[in-house]
Amino acid sequence: MTGDAAMQTVEMATQDFPAAAILGKGLPEEAERLLRAAAMSYDQDDLALKYLMEARLLAPTHPATLIGLYRFYFYKGRLAEARGIAETCLTRAAIDNSLPLNWRDVAPQDAAFGDYDAVGPRFFMFSLKGYAYLSMRLGDLDESAAAINKLLELDPADKVGAKVLLEVLERRGLEDVD
Repeated sequence: MTGDAAMQTVEMATQDFPAAAILGKGLPEEAERLLRAAAMSYDQDDLALKYLMEARLLAPTHPATLIGLYRFYFYKGRLAEARGIAETCLTRAAIDNSLPLNWRDVAPQDAAFGDYDAVGPRFFMFSLKGYAYLSMRLGDLDESAAAINKLLELDPADKVGAKVLLEVLERRGLEDVD
Protein backbone atom coordinates (compact mmCIF):
# COMPACT_ATOMS: atom_id res chain seq x y z
CA MET A 1 0.00 0.00 0.00
CA THR A 2 1.40 3.39 -0.93
CA GLY A 3 1.69 6.17 1.58
CA ASP A 4 -1.21 8.05 -0.06
CA ALA A 5 -3.41 4.93 0.00
CA ALA A 6 -2.53 4.33 3.65
CA MET A 7 -3.37 7.91 4.57
CA GLN A 8 -6.66 7.62 2.66
CA THR A 9 -7.49 4.41 4.54
CA VAL A 10 -6.78 6.08 7.88
CA GLU A 11 -8.82 9.15 6.89
CA MET A 12 -11.78 7.02 5.81
CA ALA A 13 -11.72 5.25 9.17
CA THR A 14 -12.14 8.58 10.98
CA GLN A 15 -15.74 8.86 9.82
CA ASP A 16 -16.85 6.87 12.88
CA PHE A 17 -15.05 9.09 15.35
CA PRO A 18 -15.49 12.62 16.70
CA ALA A 19 -14.90 15.77 14.77
CA ALA A 20 -11.35 16.66 13.83
CA ALA A 21 -11.50 19.57 16.26
CA ILE A 22 -11.16 17.31 19.29
CA LEU A 23 -8.57 15.14 17.60
CA GLY A 24 -6.21 18.03 17.02
CA LYS A 25 -7.04 20.09 20.09
CA GLY A 26 -4.16 19.89 22.54
CA LEU A 27 -2.17 17.39 20.48
CA PRO A 28 1.56 18.19 20.59
CA GLU A 29 2.94 18.99 17.15
CA GLU A 30 5.50 16.18 17.39
CA ALA A 31 2.76 13.66 18.22
CA GLU A 32 0.80 14.80 15.17
CA ARG A 33 3.92 14.41 13.02
CA LEU A 34 4.39 10.88 14.36
CA LEU A 35 0.76 9.98 13.63
CA ARG A 36 1.21 11.15 10.05
CA ALA A 37 4.45 9.18 9.78
CA ALA A 38 2.62 6.09 11.05
CA ALA A 39 -0.05 6.52 8.37
CA MET A 40 2.62 6.90 5.69
CA SER A 41 4.34 3.74 7.00
CA TYR A 42 1.17 1.67 7.25
CA ASP A 43 2.58 -1.13 5.11
CA GLN A 44 5.60 -1.46 7.44
CA ASP A 45 4.01 -2.80 10.61
CA ASP A 46 6.99 -2.43 12.94
CA LEU A 47 7.77 1.10 11.83
CA ALA A 48 4.15 2.27 11.91
CA LEU A 49 3.66 0.80 15.38
CA LYS A 50 6.89 2.45 16.56
CA TYR A 51 5.60 5.85 15.42
CA LEU A 52 2.21 5.23 17.06
CA MET A 53 3.81 4.25 20.34
CA GLU A 54 6.09 7.29 20.29
CA ALA A 55 3.07 9.52 19.64
CA ARG A 56 1.26 7.88 22.55
CA LEU A 57 4.23 8.53 24.83
CA LEU A 58 3.98 12.22 23.98
CA ALA A 59 0.19 12.35 24.42
CA PRO A 60 -0.86 9.17 26.26
CA THR A 61 -4.50 10.10 26.80
CA HIS A 62 -5.19 12.20 23.72
CA PRO A 63 -8.00 10.77 21.57
CA ALA A 64 -5.93 11.12 18.39
CA THR A 65 -3.14 8.86 19.63
CA LEU A 66 -5.61 6.35 21.04
CA ILE A 67 -7.67 6.28 17.84
CA GLY A 68 -4.53 5.94 15.71
CA LEU A 69 -3.43 2.92 17.72
CA TYR A 70 -6.97 1.47 17.70
CA ARG A 71 -7.18 1.74 13.91
CA PHE A 72 -3.76 0.22 13.44
CA TYR A 73 -4.61 -2.83 15.52
CA PHE A 74 -8.07 -3.10 13.97
CA TYR A 75 -6.92 -2.95 10.35
CA LYS A 76 -4.04 -5.31 11.03
CA GLY A 77 -6.48 -7.87 12.44
CA ARG A 78 -5.11 -7.59 15.97
CA LEU A 79 -8.59 -7.48 17.42
CA ALA A 80 -7.82 -8.24 21.07
CA GLU A 81 -5.33 -5.37 21.13
CA ALA A 82 -7.84 -3.10 19.38
CA ARG A 83 -10.45 -3.99 22.00
CA GLY A 84 -7.97 -3.09 24.75
CA ILE A 85 -7.53 0.34 23.18
CA ALA A 86 -11.32 0.68 22.86
CA GLU A 87 -11.50 0.08 26.63
CA THR A 88 -8.87 2.77 27.15
CA CYS A 89 -10.91 5.12 24.95
CA LEU A 90 -14.00 4.38 27.06
CA THR A 91 -12.11 5.25 30.23
CA ARG A 92 -10.72 8.43 28.68
CA ALA A 93 -14.17 9.48 27.45
CA ALA A 94 -15.68 8.71 30.86
CA ILE A 95 -13.09 10.89 32.59
CA ASP A 96 -13.44 13.71 30.07
CA ASN A 97 -17.24 13.68 30.37
CA SER A 98 -17.45 13.09 34.15
CA LEU A 99 -19.14 9.73 33.59
CA PRO A 100 -18.88 6.60 35.72
CA LEU A 101 -15.68 4.73 34.84
CA ASN A 102 -17.59 1.50 34.22
CA TRP A 103 -19.59 1.92 31.00
CA ARG A 104 -22.31 -0.33 32.44
CA ASP A 105 -23.05 2.36 35.05
CA VAL A 106 -23.48 5.21 32.55
CA ALA A 107 -27.07 6.49 32.33
CA PRO A 108 -28.77 8.51 29.58
CA GLN A 109 -28.99 11.60 31.78
CA ASP A 110 -25.21 11.57 32.45
CA ALA A 111 -24.37 13.38 29.18
CA ALA A 112 -25.90 14.75 25.98
CA PHE A 113 -25.85 11.38 24.23
CA GLY A 114 -28.74 12.36 21.97
CA ASP A 115 -26.88 15.41 20.68
CA TYR A 116 -24.80 14.10 17.82
CA ASP A 117 -22.81 17.36 17.77
CA ALA A 118 -21.66 16.84 21.37
CA VAL A 119 -18.18 15.53 20.57
CA GLY A 120 -17.28 14.16 24.01
CA PRO A 121 -20.37 11.99 24.45
CA ARG A 122 -20.10 10.92 20.82
CA PHE A 123 -16.50 9.76 21.40
CA PHE A 124 -17.80 7.68 24.30
CA MET A 125 -20.56 6.20 22.13
CA PHE A 126 -18.29 5.31 19.23
CA SER A 127 -15.74 3.83 21.62
CA LEU A 128 -18.49 1.67 23.11
CA LYS A 129 -19.64 0.71 19.62
CA GLY A 130 -16.10 -0.35 18.71
CA TYR A 131 -15.86 -2.30 21.95
CA ALA A 132 -19.19 -4.03 21.23
CA TYR A 133 -18.15 -4.94 17.70
CA LEU A 134 -14.75 -6.26 18.74
CA SER A 135 -16.28 -8.24 21.58
CA MET A 136 -18.56 -9.86 19.03
CA ARG A 137 -15.71 -10.61 16.65
CA LEU A 138 -13.72 -12.12 19.50
CA GLY A 139 -16.62 -14.42 20.39
CA ASP A 140 -17.57 -12.66 23.62
CA LEU A 141 -21.23 -12.46 22.61
CA ASP A 142 -22.66 -11.71 26.06
CA GLU A 143 -20.28 -8.77 26.46
CA SER A 144 -21.12 -7.54 22.98
CA ALA A 145 -24.86 -7.76 23.68
CA ALA A 146 -24.45 -5.83 26.94
CA ALA A 147 -22.51 -3.05 25.19
CA ILE A 148 -25.02 -2.88 22.30
CA ASN A 149 -27.93 -2.69 24.74
CA LYS A 150 -26.16 0.10 26.64
CA LEU A 151 -25.70 1.98 23.36
CA LEU A 152 -29.42 1.65 22.59
CA GLU A 153 -30.28 2.81 26.10
CA LEU A 154 -28.07 5.90 25.73
CA ASP A 155 -29.02 6.55 22.11
CA PRO A 156 -32.62 5.42 21.52
CA ALA A 157 -32.67 7.28 18.19
CA ASP A 158 -29.73 5.04 17.19
CA LYS A 159 -27.61 7.79 15.66
CA VAL A 160 -24.48 5.65 16.15
CA GLY A 161 -25.95 2.60 14.44
CA ALA A 162 -26.09 0.10 17.29
CA LYS A 163 -29.14 -1.65 15.79
CA VAL A 164 -27.01 -2.85 12.90
CA LEU A 165 -24.66 -4.51 15.39
CA LEU A 166 -27.63 -6.00 17.22
CA GLU A 167 -28.91 -7.50 13.95
CA VAL A 168 -25.51 -8.99 13.21
CA LEU A 169 -25.31 -10.39 16.74
CA GLU A 170 -28.80 -11.89 16.44
CA ARG A 171 -27.96 -13.48 13.06
CA ARG A 172 -24.75 -14.83 14.53
CA GLY A 173 -26.77 -16.41 17.31
CA LEU A 174 -29.04 -18.05 14.74
CA GLU A 175 -26.04 -19.41 12.84
CA ASP A 176 -24.77 -21.00 16.05
CA VAL A 177 -28.11 -22.82 16.48
CA ASP A 178 -28.18 -24.22 12.91
